Amino acid sequence: NISDTKRFRQENTFDITFWSFSMWCGHCQQLAPEYETAATKLKGTVSLAKVDCTVNSEMCGRFGVNGYPTLKIFRNGEDFAAYDGPRSADGIVSFMKKQAGPSSIPLHNERDLDAFINNFEASVVGFFSGVDSSQMAEFLKASSAMRDSHRFAHTADLSLGLKHGVESETVVLFRPPRLISKFEDSVVKSDEVVSTASLCQFIRDNVFGLCPHLTAENRDNMRGRDFLVAYYDVDYLCNIKGSNYWRNRVMKVATQFQSQRLSYAVAKRAEFQDELEEEFGLGPSDVGELPLITIRNREGHKYSMQEEFTRDGKSLERFLEDYFAGKLKRQVKSEAAPENNDGPVKVVVTDNFEEIVNNPSKDVLVEIYAPWCGHCKSLEPKYTELGEQLSADTNIVIAKMDATANDVPPTYDVQGFPTIFFVPAGQKDQPRKYKGGREVNDFLNYLKEEATHPLVLEREKKEQGMSGWTGKEAEDMNYKKKRSHPLQHTVSDQKISFGFLCLTSNTEYS
Repeated sequence: NISDTKRFRQENTFDITFWSFSMWCGHCQQLAPEYETAATKLKGTVSLAKVDCTVNSEMCGRFGVNGYPTLKIFRNGEDFAAYDGPRSADGIVSFMKKQAGPSSIPLHNERDLDAFINNFEASVVGFFSGVDSSQMAEFLKASSAMRDSHRFAHTADLSLGLKHGVESETVVLFRPPRLISKFEDSVVKSDEVVSTASLCQFIRDNVFGLCPHLTAENRDNMRGRDFLVAYYDVDYLCNIKGSNYWRNRVMKVATQFQSQRLSYAVAKRAEFQDELEEEFGLGPSDVGELPLITIRNREGHKYSMQEEFTRDGKSLERFLEDYFAGKLKRQVKSEAAPENNDGPVKVVVTDNFEEIVNNPSKDVLVEIYAPWCGHCKSLEPKYTELGEQLSADTNIVIAKMDATANDVPPTYDVQGFPTIFFVPAGQKDQPRKYKGGREVNDFLNYLKEEATHPLVLEREKKEQGMSGWTGKEAEDMNYKKKRSHPLQHTVSDQKISFGFLCLTSNTEYS
C-alpha cells in the first residue's frame, strides 16, 4: 500500500507497477487476486504496489487517475508509461519481466542462443558483425520500442547463426518449438536493412505464422483482421502432440487458401467459452471434443461451421469455399427493433444500426451502454434531456445502444460504459469518441462545434413563440435547466516507474 508519493519515488528507482483502486469497484475486486498472485511471483524482480484512491485522493489526482482500476508503470521514480498489458496473473508477470531486464539479451555462444529460442513465445535475434555495427545500434533502439510485445536477443558473433543459414548481418525470427510444423518455415530471415519501422513490419508479418495459438493474453495483437479460430482442448503445457494433431489439420487446409485474406488460429475452448456462448450461441456440449470453427471478419460479421469437423479436413474445406463464395449466413446478435421509436433518444439495435446511425444525412450522437452500469443509469436523465432539447432539430439524432444485447461494430472501440460516439453526416466510417463532460451543456457545446448544421434547440423554438406573450406568461413557460452531479469518465490507463501500481475508483470499466 502506498500513501506517501515522495517516499514512494525516493524508495523505488526501478520499474514498478502501480494499481489505483477503490474498495467498491467490481472490476478492482476481480483484478485483486490476480494482482496479488503476480506480486508474489515477481517478488525480488519487479515491485507491485497499490493505492486506495478513496483514501489517497490527492495522490491519485496528481497522477491523473480518473477511473478504476488504473495501472501505471514507474521507472526510476517517475511516471513512465501506462500499463496496457494483460490483467491475469501470468500475463502481468510475463509483461513486467520484459520491462525489468534489458530490451535485448546479449548472446555469447551457441548455448546462449539455444536456450533463448527454446521458449514458449517467438524469439527475435539480431546477428551482427561486431559491437560497433550500426545495424546493431538500430536493432537495440527498435527492441526498446517493442519490448512490451516481443522477445529480443542479439550477438556480435555472426558464426552463431551459421547453422540457421546466417551468412551476413540480419534479423531472424524463431518460431516457438511447440508450434514448429511442416506446413511453414520454423526460421524466418529478414532481408531488409534494420530500422525500427522495418523490424516492426517484419515481426508483424511473421510472428504469428500460419496458425498461432490464440490466448487471452495475445488476442489484442491479433485484432483487426479476418480471423478463423478452431476451438478445442488445446494444452501446450501437458499435451503438445494432441494439441498439434488438430492444428496440423487446420494448417493443411489453410495452405490451400493462402491467397485469400484470412488468418487462422487455434485456441483452448474453455478459455473462450463465455465468449462462444455470448457471441455464437455455442454451449459447452456443442460438437463434443471435435474442434469448433468460427470466423469473425474485420467488419464484425460472424460465422460458425455447422458441419462436424472431419479428420480429413474436407468439412473445413467446404466451409471455407462457401465463406469465400459469400454463401454463408451471418450470425447476428440483436434485440428486436422497437415498434415505436419516436422518443427523444432513439433506441438502436443491430438490425436498425444501418438505418439510424449510418443514415448519411444525419449527425448522430450514440451512447453505447450496459443496463447494469451505474454511470449509465446516472447519465440517462441528462441524456434524455439532451434529446428533448434537440427534438426540433431534424439534422441530428441522439441515440443509445445496449452493448450486452447487440453486436457493436468493431470500428467502435468500447472499453468501458458508457462510451459515447459522434458520427457525422457523410463520415459514417469515422466515428469519433466523445471525451467531454457529461452535463447537458457539455454535450450541447460539443455539438455546436462539431455538428454539420447549426443546432436547433427546442427551448429556442419556444422562446420565439413566446415573443408576443405577457411577462407573466413568458415566465411561466420559461425553460428550467436541470442540474445533476458530474459523471466520472471511463477508465484511462496512465503510466508509472519500473514497477507496478494499481488505482481504483467509481468508474465502470470492462
